[in-house]
Amino acid sequence: MVIAGAGVLLVALGLVALMVVRPSSASPSGGSSSLSAPAEDSVDAGFARDMAIHHQQAVEMSFIVRDRTGDEDVRRLAYDIINTQANQRGMMLGWLEVWGLPKSAAGPPMEWMGHTVAPTDDGALMPGMATDAELAALTAAKDEKAEVLFLRLMTVHHRAGADMARAAADTARTDAIRDLAAGMVRGQRSEMGLMADMLEERGAKP
Repeated sequence: MVIAGAGVLLVALGLVALMVVRPSSASPSGGSSSLSAPAEDSVDAGFARDMAIHHQQAVEMSFIVRDRTGDEDVRRLAYDIINTQANQRGMMLGWLEVWGLPKSAAGPPMEWMGHTVAPTDDGALMPGMATDAELAALTAAKDEKAEVLFLRLMTVHHRAGADMARAAADTARTDAIRDLAAGMVRGQRSEMGLMADMLEERGAKP
């Protein structure tokens, strides 16, 4: 899909993905040796991989709506999501690098949660993710129509993301993943409340 701002998106995500967290300064294993790194099939690794994918789409949707509305509140929310989730994505990919683990899972998404996500052909790789058709509709929309669609899609996206993060906060082994996931839960729930208010202001339901 070719969208306005796609070049900026690719550059931003590419730069963030290169932000490898160095063990000497912010190692997710607390500075211990690589022997303490989580296993490839661990909650920590599974969450890092799946949430990196989940975040990537949130960033993409935020870039789309940023270019399709002049509303400052929506643009500010989109900017916050771009910066926060691109940064978190870079951290998670960096930790996988430090742990010496692949950034792509061999099995289906969300196995670390005990779930089996059946493959679909609509582009939604995990619960909460927008389909190809929904992304196309957002790309085609403008002004308030784009705002409402974005807020609805992002609310669903955040709800599923918060569920994933809550599971990781409760069961991950490393402090880094537990702390990051707990922060995601708080942040995304706060943004869901904000988006509910923004939808109400526009006379739209979630």
